[in-house]
Amino acid sequence: MRRLRVSENIIPVSAFKAQAADWLRRLADSSEPVVITQNGKAAGVLLSPAAYDELTERLELMRAVVEGMDDVEAGRIASHEQVVAEMRRRFGGSADG
Repeated sequence: MRRLRVSENIIPVSAFKAQAADWLRRLADSSEPVVITQNGKAAGVLLSPAAYDELTERLELMRAVVEGMDDVEAGRIASHEQVVAEMRRRFGGSADG
């Protein structure tokens, strides 16, 4: 997702409603978010499906990293040897793989 171009991508809700199809085409072509204002204040942000997917994937990754860091801090960790032993117990296999 690229940086927001304030001069090009902020539009009042009334103008957006009147030109919605044009804005949706523009959004698909550029993947840049559009800030929609109401009464002079930001009321919403419109994203392309691809930009939304990228944003949610990044959020999921960040949550997983934070969860992992919390696990480390809480001592919920296992050594490499413990993990290998558990995998062998569950799935069988030799020391050679």
